[in-house]
Amino acid sequence: MDNLLIKLNFVLVIGFFSSLVPAAPLHDYWELSEYLTTHPEQIPLSIAFSAQVQLPASPPTLRAKQPLRVAMVLPAEQVSDYWRRNISAFQSRMAELGIPYQLEPFFTKPSLEPREQSRYLFEALKSDPDYLIFTLDTLRHKKFIERIVSRGRPKIILQNITTPLKAWQDKQPFLYVGFDHATGSRMLADYYKAAFPRSADYGMLYFSKGYVSTARGDTFIGAMQSAETIKLRTSYYTKANRESAYQAALSTLREYPNLDFFYACATDVALGAADAIKQLGLQNKVRVNGWGGGSAELEAIENADLDVTVMRMNDDTGVAMAEAIKLDRQNRPVPLVYSGELVLVTKGISKERLNTLKHRAFRYSDQ
Repeated sequence: MDNLLIKLNFVLVIGFFSSLVPAAPLHDYWELSEYLTTHPEQIPLSIAFSAQVQLPASPPTLRAKQPLRVAMVLPAEQVSDYWRRNISAFQSRMAELGIPYQLEPFFTKPSLEPREQSRYLFEALKSDPDYLIFTLDTLRHKKFIERIVSRGRPKIILQNITTPLKAWQDKQPFLYVGFDHATGSRMLADYYKAAFPRSADYGMLYFSKGYVSTARGDTFIGAMQSAETIKLRTSYYTKANRESAYQAALSTLREYPNLDFFYACATDVALGAADAIKQLGLQNKVRVNGWGGGSAELEAIENADLDVTVMRMNDDTGVAMAEAIKLDRQNRPVPLVYSGELVLVTKGISKERLNTLKHRAFRYSDQ
C-alpha cells in the first residue's frame, strides 16, 4: 500500500503543474449508444440491471462476514444536491440490501486545487477500501484512475460519467454511473430550437474546464449547428460557482444587450445567470436553462427564474451503485455503464406533474 501511495503521489504532483484540462477530448470516449453497439454482450446486462434498479431491494442470500469498506471522494460542496442525494440513496439501498459496510466520505468543491484533492485521495486510500467512488473530469483524475485500475484494488466506481474511455480498452473501472451528458444537452438543444424557430443569439456559460463542460457545452454547440439562424455570440468558463457565473452573465449582457438566452452547463452556473438576468430586469426577455433538476433548480423553475432544465431521476444512480456492489459480492456480472433517465421540465409545469417527478427522482433521498 505504501509503494502505491508513493507512486500516486508522483503522478498527482505532476498533475499539479498541468492545467485543468479535460481527461480526454470527447472523441476519445465511447458515446453510450456507440459503446453498446460495439459491445453487444453488454446490452442484456444493461437491460437486466436497469430493471433491477427500479425494483424493490432484494437482499443477497449469503451475507458478508466482514463489513465492506467504501470510500467516496466527490465534489459535493456545491448548490446542486445531486451528489448528496446520491449518497443518501446509496446508503438507504445498502441498508435495505442488508450489506454491512463502512463508508468514508470526503466531500470537495468543484475545481479543487490538485494538491488539495490529492490529500483527500490519499486519505481515502489509507483505509485500503474495497470500493472507491470517484469521478473523471480532468487529466489528473485519469492518471490516478489508471494507477488504481492497474493495481486491481480498490474497485473504482466513476460517478457522473457514462462514456467509457476508449484508451482503457479492457482495463476499465468497475462501473461508470450517471446521467448521460450528451443526451441531456441534446434535449435542451431541441427545446431551444423549438423556442426560437426563426433566429436567436445565445451565450455559453461553461462549468470549470473539464469533461463536464466539454460533454455538456460542446455537445450543445454541436447540436445547435443545424439551426443556422441561432448564433453563439460568446462563451465563458466560470469558476464552477454561482458568483462567477453571475459576473460572467452580467458582462455578457452588457456586451450583448440583445441576447436571447444563456446555455448553462450546471446548477450553480444557471442560478448565477438567473441572478444577473433578474438584477437587470430581463426575466421576460432572456431565457436560461438549468442542468440536473435538483431541488434548487426546481424551486427556480416554480418561481420562473429558470425556463427549463433536464431533470435527473436522481436517486437511481445511488441505487445502481449499491446494486452493482451486491452483484459483485455474489460474483455475478455487472454492466460497465449505468445511465439513468432524464426528463425535460419547463417553466409552467403543473404542481401535480412536478410532484410526481420529484417522488420518482428522490424516492430515497426525500425520506
